[in-house]
Amino acid sequence: MRLIVGLMFASHGGQLVLGMFGGMPGSNNPLSQTGGWIQLIGGFLIAFGLLTRISAFICSGEMAVAYFMFHVASATTPMAKFFPIANKGELAVFYCWVFLFICFYGPGRWSFDALIRKGPAIKP
Repeated sequence: MRLIVGLMFASHGGQLVLGMFGGMPGSNNPLSQTGGWIQLIGGFLIAFGLLTRISAFICSGEMAVAYFMFHVASATTPMAKFFPIANKGELAVFYCWVFLFICFYGPGRWSFDALIRKGPAIKP
């Protein structure tokens, strides 16, 4: 899960920062560029399991900010302010909670963090 979600998140950052996959209109402002770099770098760090917990925490916070600043703020009806499906914020909510889960669960066995934590083998 960590690998796929991290790579999907990095591809959203690639859209914002590098203009990949068709790019995104209006992504030249500094807030979008900062978010794009967090998505690109954080997504790759999470996918490969390097500095996973701190990266997941930062990415989760970025998605929470994106949801409340953009999706809830742009909602036109009271119903749209409350339900993520109505204000098109379901992807931001999903990423926020998945990254919060990864932050508490950790990188898992197949990660660079696990390799670093294991250290060199000690021979008797």
